[in-house]
Amino acid sequence: MTSSTITVATYNIHDAVGGDGRFAPERIVAVLAEIGADIIAMQEVGAHHDGVDTLARLRDATGLHAVAGPARWRAAGAHGNCLLSRHPIVECTHIDLTYGRREARSALDAVVDCDGMLLRVLATHLGLRPAERRAQVHSLLKALEAETPHPTLLMGDLNEWFLWGRPLRWLHAHFEATPSPRSFPARAPLLALDRIWVEPRALLQRLWAHGSSAARAASDHIPVVADIRLPETP
Repeated sequence: MTSSTITVATYNIHDAVGGDGRFAPERIVAVLAEIGADIIAMQEVGAHHDGVDTLARLRDATGLHAVAGPARWRAAGAHGNCLLSRHPIVECTHIDLTYGRREARSALDAVVDCDGMLLRVLATHLGLRPAERRAQVHSLLKALEAETPHPTLLMGDLNEWFLWGRPLRWLHAHFEATPSPRSFPARAPLLALDRIWVEPRALLQRLWAHGSSAARAASDHIPVVADIRLPETP
């Protein structure tokens, strides 16, 4: 029997626009190279107004598998979540998390084949209002509780800054509490908006915010990264 460790990350790239207001996907590529993650959940990814397909550029620059999870459409094209993975993405569905007339939101629900060990990955970006987030977390937990045949990750920008708010309490109750490093705003992080949860909790080895100078310049969030020990496989 053998086991292995993979590195995962969640990263809101803010359309590849940094704090200086400049669209520069190459800076996101540089941050991804620093992290060296095997699986990355990304938010605010889409076609740019000048016609650049940001996800295609990131995919081509990193050589990773890519799946898009657009939540809405704007003049330049689709916009929303995506998943980059060093390992094949063998299944993928979309969970609609749109709340009333608020901005459309969604989650990617994917299965990644990590050298024979299947890993379920939910990648999401929740809304800005408390009632919105409560409804969205309910939907995510419903999907998780319906079926969890594989070790599971929930990663994304939860936009939840109330440390004792119900969405975080519900998620901690399901997954068990995990570290929550500050990730926003990138230049001087104050809020832990970007989160990673792991089920079973014992698989989480280490979790941290990647606050390099490159990361602080590339987006308005810095990535949150974790080392995950995969269960033993034959």
